[in-house]
Amino acid sequence: MIKEFREFIAKGNVLDLAVAVIMGAAFGAIVTSLIEDLITPILLNPVMQAANVDQLTNLTFNGIKYGNFLAAVLNFVVIAFVMFLLVRSANRMFEKQAEAPAEAPEPSLEVQLLTEIRDLLKAR
Repeated sequence: MIKEFREFIAKGNVLDLAVAVIMGAAFGAIVTSLIEDLITPILLNPVMQAANVDQLTNLTFNGIKYGNFLAAVLNFVVIAFVMFLLVRSANRMFEKQAEAPAEAPEPSLEVQLLTEIRDLLKAR
């Protein structure tokens, strides 16, 4: 059983998934900082001050805290947009690699000799 567990853990898919989860958590922290430290002060604070609201999460209506929901939606939209930009640039990079013409391999000695013979026969 321990051997099977070790084989399961050592599979590439499990390790890739573990790395992806850790990277996702780190990426989430970056996006949260982006929203709280940059987007909110630059874009949302003027709007919230015009609406006489101190913090987005404090918005309520008849006891319903819709401010938390709006903050979560904003966080999701920013994450989705950043992921879109990453996937878009990765796709463009892969397209450029696919479009790059591969160098033609140098013809073999046999093909070179046959080409010379053909050219000599044409010259006669």
